[in-house]
Amino acid sequence: MNKWMLTTLTTVALTCATTLFAGNAQAAEQTHKIEPNDTFWQISLQYKVPLKKLMSANDTMVADQLQIGSEMVIPGQDIVALSKESAPVPAQKEAAPAAMTVTAPGGTKHIYKKELQVKATAYTAAASENGKWGAVDYFGNNLKVGTIAVDPKMIPLGTKLFVKGYSYNGLPAGGMIATATDIGGSIKGNRIDIFVPGTTQQAKKFGFQDVTVYILQ
Repeated sequence: MNKWMLTTLTTVALTCATTLFAGNAQAAEQTHKIEPNDTFWQISLQYKVPLKKLMSANDTMVADQLQIGSEMVIPGQDIVALSKESAPVPAQKEAAPAAMTVTAPGGTKHIYKKELQVKATAYTAAASENGKWGAVDYFGNNLKVGTIAVDPKMIPLGTKLFVKGYSYNGLPAGGMIATATDIGGSIKGNRIDIFVPGTTQQAKKFGFQDVTVYILQ
């Protein structure tokens, strides 16, 4: 084999290897056509994509107003291969900061990673407040004390919370452990909606209250 042929074959092999690596670096995105009763949560389970990543890839869509027939982007999974030369150098460990804790009624301490000051309202299991979905949260669980509706861009769905500062007969006095498992069309930014037992008329007495939300670890 002459020198010219050997050089040509080597170049072709390197080009093919580079193309193959580039093709595997990131799985191709796909789309999903919205069907009746679809939710972000159901679609994330169907395609095995983290809920937060799916919502970020479709941030122009309103979670409780998905339009039937519209296309939702299903993000691919990134695969990154690093050579020894390009691998990041491990950072030196620093002393961990002191844990931030909040004390719940009864004296139990909980570690939290963030504190938020938000406006809170209240809602009930009444059909007039829950539309076609019925008295269930975003994940299909029955509404109960401890259910909180949030803006997922502010507080990710599934987040454990400690909420205090409210005043309402029917909720635990002094604060309560809750979970962000619901959403609402009017719940945007620094807003939460707290599920309360009773009637709509009773819930209206809650009004707008300034409360503190601790995002627990």
